[in-house]
Amino acid sequence: MTSKGTAVVTGASSGIGAIYADRLARRGYDLIVVARNRARLDALAKRLSDTTGRAVEVLAADLEDKANLARVETVLKTDASITMLVNNAGFGTFAPLLESDIERMMSMIDINVTALTRLTYAAVPAMVTRGNGALINISSIVSVSPETLNGVYGGTKAFVHAFSTSLNHELKDKGIRVQAVLPGATATEFWDVGGLAVEHLPAEIVMAADDMVDAALAGFDQGETVTIPALPDIEEWNRFEAARRAMATRISATKPATRYGVAK
Repeated sequence: MTSKGTAVVTGASSGIGAIYADRLARRGYDLIVVARNRARLDALAKRLSDTTGRAVEVLAADLEDKANLARVETVLKTDASITMLVNNAGFGTFAPLLESDIERMMSMIDINVTALTRLTYAAVPAMVTRGNGALINISSIVSVSPETLNGVYGGTKAFVHAFSTSLNHELKDKGIRVQAVLPGATATEFWDVGGLAVEHLPAEIVMAADDMVDAALAGFDQGETVTIPALPDIEEWNRFEAARRAMATRISATKPATRYGVAK
């Protein structure tokens, strides 16, 4: 059976990550699935191997732990079969800053930002050498709407979005695809972990995780660099991006803007 190579999926034990693993196996990828919960990963690996015939390797690792993270980095650097990395591992919280635990906020940064960055840095050089590969980074709509949830969470997802946009600019001529996925509210364990049951959200804003991943992969197939699964009209995003790019040509100058009354 031919393979599209190996896809590494982090946060694969449940929710969005488990569905990515399922869909990518069905598309012809072998898998390395990464998460803390070995029992869940083992069950996922058996199910996907049985139903798709793909090779599925389990790599149990807590990406907040430096030694565990280093093990995953080593795999990404040395396994020549890896053609895709899905950076999905992460968590959020909903408490405002003044009610938040600083250690939990730092853990969020460790997982959502530091681990994602290190894994990307580990994977990309080999992809560039081969001239092909793909990175799918799971950001969030809070990257463009930071008022929505906890500010540290929003900040981490804004990093993922900006990092992905910059990487796409750097790597698009080297045969590497980069996609940032910006889900809205999605029915996963994310909400329970963050301290808010998904049942307490308005039903009309919550997307099924299967639908979210299927839309994100359709966006990947269509060549989108930013995919917002719930956005009805892509022209809204195109106008947003056009305005951002146009403004970028006017935000660095030798003198302050006249409205500040300090230019000489």
